[in-house]
Amino acid sequence: MLTQIINGHILTSQGWLKDGSVLINDGKILEVTNSDLAVIGAQVIDAKGMYIVPGFVSMHIHGGAGRDFTEATLGAFETIAQAHLKHGATTIFPTLSSTTYEVLCQAAAVCDNLLQQPESIIQGLHIEGPYLNKNMAGAQWGDYLKNPDPAEYIPLLETMHCIRRWDISPELPGAHDFAHYTSSHGVLTAITHTEAEYPEIKAAFEAGFTHAAHFYNAMPGFHKRREYKYEGTVESVYLIDDMTVEVIADGVHLPATILKLVYKLKGIEKTCLVTDALKYAAYEGGAIDDPRYVIEDGVCKLADSKSLAGSIATMDRLVQTMVQKAGIPLADAVRMASETPARIMGVDDRKGSLQKGKDADILILDKDVNVRCVFSYGKMVEGTNTMIH
Repeated sequence: MLTQIINGHILTSQGWLKDGSVLINDGKILEVTNSDLAVIGAQVIDAKGMYIVPGFVSMHIHGGAGRDFTEATLGAFETIAQAHLKHGATTIFPTLSSTTYEVLCQAAAVCDNLLQQPESIIQGLHIEGPYLNKNMAGAQWGDYLKNPDPAEYIPLLETMHCIRRWDISPELPGAHDFAHYTSSHGVLTAITHTEAEYPEIKAAFEAGFTHAAHFYNAMPGFHKRREYKYEGTVESVYLIDDMTVEVIADGVHLPATILKLVYKLKGIEKTCLVTDALKYAAYEGGAIDDPRYVIEDGVCKLADSKSLAGSIATMDRLVQTMVQKAGIPLADAVRMASETPARIMGVDDRKGSLQKGKDADILILDKDVNVRCVFSYGKMVEGTNTMIH
């Protein structure tokens, strides 16, 4: 169906376009034009002066709607994806926390299957662990943690084609061999849950680690050992210009001042917004039923409340936080939630911006950055059609 979205502020690669329109047909963007004259035969969507922006790309997300991707079932994958889609995540890379090799294989098989389906919003798999530093495990469960094992990761990558990203601790024995292998196979390789300082981070980058997962979280900053001062992982990543980062911009994992600092020093093209969402994001059920966690202050914590476990944020909340608390311009915040992650995850030929020929993944946001309408492959998502009259 030919659809025309008019009367909004359209975010283009050149900036905001007012009084133009976006034409959609057969799941693709047909044209972004500065004319809002009605096109014969088109269904017209009046954006009523709101913002028309590209759909968000969620590149670090463990669950939602009471489900977790480590369940490794089609039902879990689809339930989580649909819950986050209503909050603007039109592209999702499911994240598996540290688990068994068997679960990794099962989840990868599910993801491979979904990638074969037309118009799937799931575009690949993200694995976090189990090759992690036990001293920095955080909410990752210690029973699964180990050093990189080529007898595991090589067969998995050779047989499953959906794996797009893998995060491990770069200081572990065998980590650099892992990074050489994964990066040579087109897998984004990221540092995470690490104690590494500058020499190790520099060597890791040269080995193929090009991204820092949940920047500032599960990694040290500037510190002392006895009377001497040392740079931490955070400062080391800042010093490597070409290393990209992601931040959990839920307003709890990092304060607004740090979000502003990352934006200032790393910039739009090197910074992604991620939810790191656990299963209680986009959750409409009753009280949580997992004794390991509590929900406090808008975030998920371990049961003793001494450590953050993960967020319960959705992608729209991240953009709201960047704009309303960190004072970042809306266009820049949206780009860090769409264009930049699309490029880093290798799907920017189809996703992440409003351009002719790309998938018609489009959001309409109101002045308070609430999602008012979601288009996925040009189809309006059920429950988000508040703009049609």
